[in-house]
Amino acid sequence: MRKLQKYFLSGLLTLLPIWLVWIVFKFVFGMLSDVSRPAIEPLTSRLAASDPAVLGWLAAPWVQTAIGLVATILLILIVGALGPRVVGQRLLNGFEALIARIPLAKSVYSSARQLLDMMQTKPGSSQRVVLLDFPHPGIKAVGFVTRSFHDEATGRELAAVYVPTTPNPTGGYLELVPVELLTPTDWSVDQAMTFILSGGAVSPNDRIPFQRQDTP
Repeated sequence: MRKLQKYFLSGLLTLLPIWLVWIVFKFVFGMLSDVSRPAIEPLTSRLAASDPAVLGWLAAPWVQTAIGLVATILLILIVGALGPRVVGQRLLNGFEALIARIPLAKSVYSSARQLLDMMQTKPGSSQRVVLLDFPHPGIKAVGFVTRSFHDEATGRELAAVYVPTTPNPTGGYLELVPVELLTPTDWSVDQAMTFILSGGAVSPNDRIPFQRQDTP
C-alpha cells in the first residue's frame, strides 16, 4: 500500500502540470471557437446535409470546433493587421461611437479597454505588478495597480489593485489598498499573466519578494 501511495502521488505530481496546461488551453480554445461557432455551425451543417457521403464529416462537433477556432484566429489576425491602419482606426472609432450611445455597453467597454491598456504598461510606472495580502494577512496574491487615490480624511495614498483569478484572468477582484502595504515587484505584465495562467507553474525566477524589505 505504501508503494501504491508513493506511485500515485508521484504520478499525480507528474501529470498535474500537464492537466493544468490542458485546462487553460481547453478554456482558451473553447472560448475562441465559441466566437465563430454561431456563423460556422449552420454553414457546415448545410454543407454536410448537401452531400452526406462526401461532406458528412463537417457535421462532427470537433470539426466545427476546429473550424470555429481557425475562423476566430483569422479574424483576430485581420483585426490586428487593420488596427494600426487608417481604415482600421476609422472602423474602431465608429464602433466606439456606437458603443458610447449604449449606457451599459459603454461602461463595460471603457472599463475593459482601460484594463487592457493597463496590462500593456511596463513595470516602474504608476500601473505595475505588485503583491498584496489577499484574501487575508499572511497570504499573498498577484495584483495589478490600475491607479492611485488619496483618502479624503487623512490624505493617505491608496491604490486600486485588480487581482485576477486562475486560470481565467478576466474574472477577479478590485481592492483598495494603502500603498505602503503593497509589495512591489520587477515583473512585467506578461510575466505576471503567465504566472497566473499557469497556476504558478511558470515563474519569472525562483525568488519572489514575499516580504517587504521594510517589514521586520
